[in-house]
Formats: sequence, structure tokens, C-alpha cells
Amino acid sequence: MKALAFLLLVLSTQAYAVTLDTLQQRFTSQPVVRAHFVQERQIKDMPQPLRSSGEMIIARDNGLLWQQNAPFPMTLMLNDSQMVQVINGQPPQVITAQTNPQMFQFNHLLRALFQADRKVLEQNFRLDFQDKDNNAWQLALTPITTPLDKIFATITLRGSDYLDAIELNDKQGDKTAITFSQHRLTPAALTDDERQRFAF
Repeated sequence: MKALAFLLLVLSTQAYAVTLDTLQQRFTSQPVVRAHFVQERQIKDMPQPLRSSGEMIIARDNGLLWQQNAPFPMTLMLNDSQMVQVINGQPPQVITAQTNPQMFQFNHLLRALFQADRKVLEQNFRLDFQDKDNNAWQLALTPITTPLDKIFATITLRGSDYLDAIELNDKQGDKTAITFSQHRLTPAALTDDERQRFAF
């Protein structure tokens, strides 16, 4: 009986182990994820971090919408064809692969981070994925391509059912920590208002 109990324990542990593949499947099965974010950027030699907060939407078929509410309004929209930024109601700044290839590459990478896109991540980083038990996981990324390796030392993602935190350590010694909360999967499709916000 003890041997059977041990075997069942081992099998159940294996069944619930988190891998990068299962994580990608989990994220791609979520058509729309909405969350609140808080971002703290610690700049070297500055005593206090820069703090911002707002709402984020990652939509599998539409892209990423980053709506900063404080300390000032700023909207950032990323999709397959462009990156659009609006600050304080000023005219939109539009970046495409033709106008700024490096920035657009980073745009593509950001979406890969939020969707745990293994193919894109492996093209740009050395991956260290760890199952932290109880459905928790950590993915440490070390850049292997330029210009990412000139900008970032490491990028670390943490989460469970959702992406809960991103930590960026750059080559200048600055750190950015982003935490996500209040994740929502419903409604499963974008609302009319959300679709309009994606349609710049």
C-alpha cells in the first residue's frame, strides 16, 4: 500500500508539473486577458523609484493595449503591423517595421513575453524555466541577440495561471518591476469600447 501511495503521489506530481510548453498552451487558450498593473523603475543613482499604474489588455488576435493612468495618461498599442503611442492626448506616434526596425523587433518581443511564445523567445534568449510547485513558475531570459544583449542583462517572468510579474534588469544597472493583479478572462471577446481602443 505504501508503494502504491508513493507511486500515486509521484504520478500526480508529474501530472501537475508546469513546463514552458504547457504554459504556452495555457496562455494561448486565453483569448483576452485584462489586468491591473503597477510598474516601478529604479534608476541607478536615483533615491526613489519612478512609479506608474494602469490597465493592460492582451488579446490573442489583436495585440497588446497598455493604458497608463498615473502619473499621467499614456496609451501604448502593439499589434502585428504597428506600435502606436499617445501621451496626454497628443497626436499618436506610429512606429512600423519600415520606420524603426529595432523598435518594432522589441514590439514583437513584448507580445511574445506576454504570450510565452517559445519559438520567438528561443530565437532571442537563453531560457531557464523553473517549476516552482503549486502551479507557480519562473522563466529567466538572458539575451543572445543584438540589440537586446546590449540593452538587457536579464528579463525574468513569474506567475501561475497568469503572468504575475516581469522584472527587467538593464545593462546600465537600472531595474524595472511590473506586477499584475485583478486578472479577468471575461468577456472572452473584446467589448466594442476595447475594439475601438485597439483601432488607432
